[in-house]
Amino acid sequence: MLMSRKELDARLDEAARAWLDEALGEARERMGEDPADPYAVPLWELRFASAGRHCGQEHADSARALLLIEARAGQDTLTRLYHQGTAAERRAVLHALHRLVAGADGLPLVEDALRTNDTRLVAAAVGPYAAAHLDPHAWRHAVLKCLFTGVPVDAVAGLERRAAGDGELARMLADYAAERTAAGRDTPHDLIRVLTLTGEQSEES
Repeated sequence: MLMSRKELDARLDEAARAWLDEALGEARERMGEDPADPYAVPLWELRFASAGRHCGQEHADSARALLLIEARAGQDTLTRLYHQGTAAERRAVLHALHRLVAGADGLPLVEDALRTNDTRLVAAAVGPYAAAHLDPHAWRHAVLKCLFTGVPVDAVAGLERRAAGDGELARMLADYAAERTAAGRDTPHDLIRVLTLTGEQSEES
């Protein structure tokens, strides 16, 4: 789960807090800019890449997302950082999409992440941005991807709202459950939970 600046400061040591202060200041100075020279890398982007080294890997997603938000990174910058970045850097871009992209232009990044089998990337992809912008067909398949790969459905933003009354999702879930049963495999609790949210099955059944 991403942390706010206040929450992150409470977990970082003095050196890491000072590093983050400086990095956010650099991001603020370049707010909303995309480099005119494609070979010129803004200093805050270098900080984005090195956040894990300075803030710790467990806090890097939050630090990177804060940098993106402070810089008001545009779509071109987000796309470049995603495609050129490590899996950890890609997660940060996905986490920040709902704060930076008003329309559906960020969907190609979400769709790319959902094609991977990196569970942390998939979990980042099904956040608030996906909840707001994935069409029903793509969103249903994103939920199934979570079930296939073992990503807890707690990661799916807006799950209760979007699953409610979704008969097609219920059919897909029932088919998947039947396949697992035929193969002698247990039905995951998360599958039953989502099926219940659709209104097509009670938890007792």
